[in-house]
Amino acid sequence: MRHSIYRRREPTDAFTDLLFNALLGFAFMFVVAFTLMADPAERGNVHSKAEVLITVRWPDEHPDDVDALVEGPNGDLVWYNNPDTALMHLERDDRGVLQDRMVVNNRATANPINQETVALRALQAGEYVVNLLHYQANYQAPLPVSVKVEKLNPNVALVFYDTLELRGAGDEQTALRFTVNGDGEVVNTNTLSKRLLTRALAHKAG
Repeated sequence: MRHSIYRRREPTDAFTDLLFNALLGFAFMFVVAFTLMADPAERGNVHSKAEVLITVRWPDEHPDDVDALVEGPNGDLVWYNNPDTALMHLERDDRGVLQDRMVVNNRATANPINQETVALRALQAGEYVVNLLHYQANYQAPLPVSVKVEKLNPNVALVFYDTLELRGAGDEQTALRFTVNGDGEVVNTNTLSKRLLTRALAHKAG
């Protein structure tokens, strides 16, 4: 009689194989999930090229134009006529309803959000000044404008949030002055007034 090294499978072997494959699949998914699972200590961390983000907002679809002016420790000034310095950048210059149309899927649509953002890509020790300028006004009523300053690294931390009322074209107000130490930490904040537009216009004229 010829013998074979292969044995005929019993009817129950198919069920055993199915069960084994199912368990193997669950084990594989567990390993993948464990590998992708984030360390709880790192939740909320933001890996960004910016160190501080300054956001200025006023009512959506409002026609007024508000500008952010930010002065760094070395006197560099970011505003609509100088959107970029070594350490600071005007990410978005919003002009109210002007230039608020954008094309999505080959269709023109209006962007109702009024918002300007300034990013500090690195922190130099010293004082920073954040001012608001009511560049163009269409109504006599005061315009509420919110200012938010966030430190992004190593975790998102709110440095400042407040709402100011701008009262017509040419109105410039200091929203915040904050000081950064040598370790990149914000150690002092205040709202003492400091005009930046006059110096900016003089620098532009020169």
